[in-house]
Amino acid sequence: MQGSERRLRVLLFLIVTSLLHHPCCSSASRQPIKSVVVLVLENRSFDHMLGWMKQSINPSIDGLTGRECNPHSTDDPRSQLICVSDDAQFVDPDPGHSFEDVVQQVFGSGAVPSMSGFVQQALTISRNLSSTVMKGFNPESIPVFAALVQEFAVFDRWFSSIPGPTQPNRLFVYSATSHGAIRHDKFNLLMGYPQKTIFDSLQEDGLDFGIYFKNIPTTLFYRNLRRLKYISKFHFFSTFKDHARRGKLPSLSVIEPRYFDLLEHPADDDHPSHDVANGQKLVKEVYEALRSSPQWNESLLIITYDEHGGFYDHVATPYEGVPNPDGIMGPDPFFFKFDRLGVRIPTIVVSPWIKKGTVVSRPHGPSSTSEFEHSSIPATIKKLFKLESDFLTKRDAWAGTFEDIVGHLTSPRTDCPEDSLLTEFQRELVELAAVLNGDYFLSSFSRETSKQMKVREASAYVNGAVSRFLEAGKHAMRLAADGSAIVNMRSSLTSITRSP
Repeated sequence: MQGSERRLRVLLFLIVTSLLHHPCCSSASRQPIKSVVVLVLENRSFDHMLGWMKQSINPSIDGLTGRECNPHSTDDPRSQLICVSDDAQFVDPDPGHSFEDVVQQVFGSGAVPSMSGFVQQALTISRNLSSTVMKGFNPESIPVFAALVQEFAVFDRWFSSIPGPTQPNRLFVYSATSHGAIRHDKFNLLMGYPQKTIFDSLQEDGLDFGIYFKNIPTTLFYRNLRRLKYISKFHFFSTFKDHARRGKLPSLSVIEPRYFDLLEHPADDDHPSHDVANGQKLVKEVYEALRSSPQWNESLLIITYDEHGGFYDHVATPYEGVPNPDGIMGPDPFFFKFDRLGVRIPTIVVSPWIKKGTVVSRPHGPSSTSEFEHSSIPATIKKLFKLESDFLTKRDAWAGTFEDIVGHLTSPRTDCPEDSLLTEFQRELVELAAVLNGDYFLSSFSRETSKQMKVREASAYVNGAVSRFLEAGKHAMRLAADGSAIVNMRSSLTSITRSP
């Protein structure tokens, strides 16, 4: 009997010791992630990119069955149907994804999200587009995503932050608000969006960040990121691979893809009609740079999309219990209250600390209505790095977080595998470049100028503008200028405005 008791005590001791040292169960356990890398691609829905992986990769994914359809008219119950297929190819023209377009796609003719209006809305643009928006990619066509979904984690209930286009959704990724924007806003383009960002929160805690870009960093839409003290944080993409190789990646790395499509330098942002094969190459390049880095065992890679781009998704968008981030209402005529989310988008998270084949759906709080959306990124970064500053807005305080996705393994895994006109977002990037370059006020430069630009011309213009902006900032810093001042370019000359 005494021997049995002794063995039982030893067994209990081993169980308790195991629990205390398990990263999921011990609040004192060391959080393994020291470097977060974020790559935001362009304009694809979850079903369009990953929906068919339910059939051949992982049946746990909330994807497509092949029976999902949309009518030509949501008002006519006898209307012709167009159903999903797995033969997506190039896309031209660009499907509708403005605020008003998304309302029609999501609600159809009803008062609650039915996801029935994608075909009807596409028909207002082009008859050929109606079948295009219902197509998805066969997993064999996007092998990099197929491998990552199989090997790491996919989120099958991650939504864009607002039912609208690129720019406001990208703003949410690092600031949990668009500061009232539901589309391109010229005033905030000019002044820079004033809200606090996760970059500021990291700096307050003495942590570093880096922006690695190919054409132009969209993070320069934020006013704070235009400050002299942040100029050294911007690097060309080749530097990312160098920093990864040398183990010098900062706490947060942002990868900005190439937004302009040239013959010798194809766009790799996945924006229609850019070839998704190039996006796959970029993801592979980023993954392999991390995988071979000495920082691999402390890294977390987040791959997501800004918004759905007008492509079909069958999961109803959340429209109840979503908080307005900062009390700001959208402009007329919609006066959007920022109280519902956008369409579901693909999100993949990669780390050697993630179990193979993980599927993440609903978050466990912090609210009963919480969902994964772009604000989940700054919220998770705050928790991973235990940042002392408060949440950025009410939205990231509400959003689901995923810091526990790396808490289920006791050690990291070792088995991981030009002649076209500009899109609307590319024109917005040219306008941003014009502001950075001091050209925005010139009578020779207008919105019409960017409309007439071709991709090659625009790519050269933004590359030159960003280079001049960064060089001017570095020069001012060498002259001991105030680091909180805003870089203000005028007619290729740099002046420094007073600190706000």
